[in-house]
Amino acid sequence: MILIILGVAALAVFEKHYQGRIYPNVTIAGIAFGGKTKEDVTSYWRQRNAPFASAQFELKFKSTIATISGADIELGYDTELSAAQAYSVGRSDGIFTNVYQKFFLRRIDLVPYFRWKQHIVDDTLSILGDQINIPVQDALFQFTGGKVTAFKPSKDGRLLNQEEARKRLKAAFMIAAKTDRQRITILLPVDTVRPSISTNNANSFGIKELIGLGYSEFAGSIPGRIHNIALAASRINGVLIKPGDVFSFNDTVGDISAATGYQSAYIIKDGKTVLGDGGGVCQVSSTLFRAALNAGLPIVARQAHAYRVHYYEEGGFKPGLDATVFSPTVDFKFKNDTAAYILIQTKTDLKNLTLTFEFYGSSDGRTATITNHKIWGVTPPPPPLYQDDPTLPKGVVKQVDFDAWGTKASFDYTVTRNGQTLQKTTFFSNFRPWQAVYLKGTL
Repeated sequence: MILIILGVAALAVFEKHYQGRIYPNVTIAGIAFGGKTKEDVTSYWRQRNAPFASAQFELKFKSTIATISGADIELGYDTELSAAQAYSVGRSDGIFTNVYQKFFLRRIDLVPYFRWKQHIVDDTLSILGDQINIPVQDALFQFTGGKVTAFKPSKDGRLLNQEEARKRLKAAFMIAAKTDRQRITILLPVDTVRPSISTNNANSFGIKELIGLGYSEFAGSIPGRIHNIALAASRINGVLIKPGDVFSFNDTVGDISAATGYQSAYIIKDGKTVLGDGGGVCQVSSTLFRAALNAGLPIVARQAHAYRVHYYEEGGFKPGLDATVFSPTVDFKFKNDTAAYILIQTKTDLKNLTLTFEFYGSSDGRTATITNHKIWGVTPPPPPLYQDDPTLPKGVVKQVDFDAWGTKASFDYTVTRNGQTLQKTTFFSNFRPWQAVYLKGTL
């Protein structure tokens, strides 16, 4: 009984002595903090952190250099966490755990948490990536003399390996923690990106012959429209399509705006014919549609225009052989389901105002036919609409939209090979009658 009383008394004295203090067997990174308060722990690690504020980490790739300071990322040990962890030893909700930790464990060594602001590191690497990264450039080819020859060579790209860069930075931070070094240089890891189509394999694509052709005329186009047709067509010239790949008009041509060289010309937008950047680009997508049909390729995505556009019926073409595009919502796509690459060549005749696409590849004996091309439900355009415009002088009349006859059109598209039908599709177009609109000056 006396021993129990003495034990309880000793325990009471022990707990009173360590009230508000860390128990004696607790260390952090091998440093004893028994008998210390949480404030003592916080103060110790705050002093350890002081040199990190002036530490400099230089990230370098050739002439591209950026520096991260320890102060910017608040590099150092988490002082509050270390204090809280040390004080919590022997003070959990479990009685037996507390007894075990206080009286039976010879030493409990805690690992201090070393931290930094990761989002600042990520932002810095992102900015460096913008400066370092170079897009890979696939080769573009031209078909001449029975061979494919590069007219735009491939170029390797390069890419900052951000995951590896983070690992190297973390290692540098750990070195600073262990050695108190004030300046550390980190060589940035940059990967070389090889082109998927290189100049060296120019003659390995199986391209042998002309397999498809598309043609259209655009006489009467305003200068801006002519310019846009030639520009968009040039973006497709020389492009190679791998076997099994789907060609996307929008992805290939890219951004269509004044920033990329396009001029103002008439486009269909929000149910109106208005001047906008890139007017005339649909001449290119419609001509490409005809070439893909002629080559017997599967059409993955095609949308007809809202109303008949006379350019697409020039040269004896019936309504319905058109394809509109409007990035990013409306695209024209077709698939190369042949065993060879397909090379697209563009011929833009600015004297006679004609556009031709030639598809070169390797014929597998397929034949494409368009049959049963029907036109019905022809309706005249509504009467012209005249609207007052206070910005125009009185007596001036300006036409801002143009009439067009409405009609429905369809045709059957069939692709066969050796008597076997590979594809059979019916393309349908519903062209609305379109009203001419005039503005009358009232100024």
